[in-house]
Amino acid sequence: MNFAKTAVLFIFSAMISLAIAGEIKPYDQKTFDKLAQEGKPVVLAIHATWCPTCKAQKPIINELMGQRAYKDVTTLMIDFDTNKPLLQKYKVPMQSTLIGFKGTREVGRSVADTTHDGIESLIKKTLN
Repeated sequence: MNFAKTAVLFIFSAMISLAIAGEIKPYDQKTFDKLAQEGKPVVLAIHATWCPTCKAQKPIINELMGQRAYKDVTTLMIDFDTNKPLLQKYKVPMQSTLIGFKGTREVGRSVADTTHDGIESLIKKTLN
């Protein structure tokens, strides 16, 4: 019985934490357009699986998006190697680029930043 109660509490707390966390998901044009039209905060994260800088950014992004303060922010991941038209559309010269949007307006951009404060600053710009 104790195990069952613990399991239920764990599942419940996981569900609550998901409800207060920002989303991280693959880029989809329809999703971006819907969020932009609604004026929602979005971060585009252009990454490559082979990129050491991108690997350093990932845990920082995951940690920040898990915070209640960024529950309304959606991070859309764009694969640098397979989405060349999107790179042109957003004028992205290299992987490890992060672009912040508030609705349809770009509010910030960083390239190769692996500092917690720098990435958080960009995410904050999408909320103001």
